[in-house]
Amino acid sequence: MRGKKVSQMKILIRDNKKITRKKLFENKEKFHKEQAKLPFEEKIKILIRLQEIANSIHKSTSGGKLGVWKIPSKSRSK
Repeated sequence: MRGKKVSQMKILIRDNKKITRKKLFENKEKFHKEQAKLPFEEKIKILIRLQEIANSIHKSTSGGKLGVWKIPSKSRSK
């Protein structure tokens, strides 16, 4: 990396856009801080969606199924 700082290196991202490593990590930190502010219920919905994605990948590669949480809807009485 003669003469060029690693943080100033350009990285090719989506749609052939270029971004510095420094900006990439700043964006990543901002994203994680925003995700941390989400309500608990929204985080669980995201987790379930990730489980569904993992399940579909696992089914297509090994033929088996993984568990996906079943969460009752809020409309049901407690």
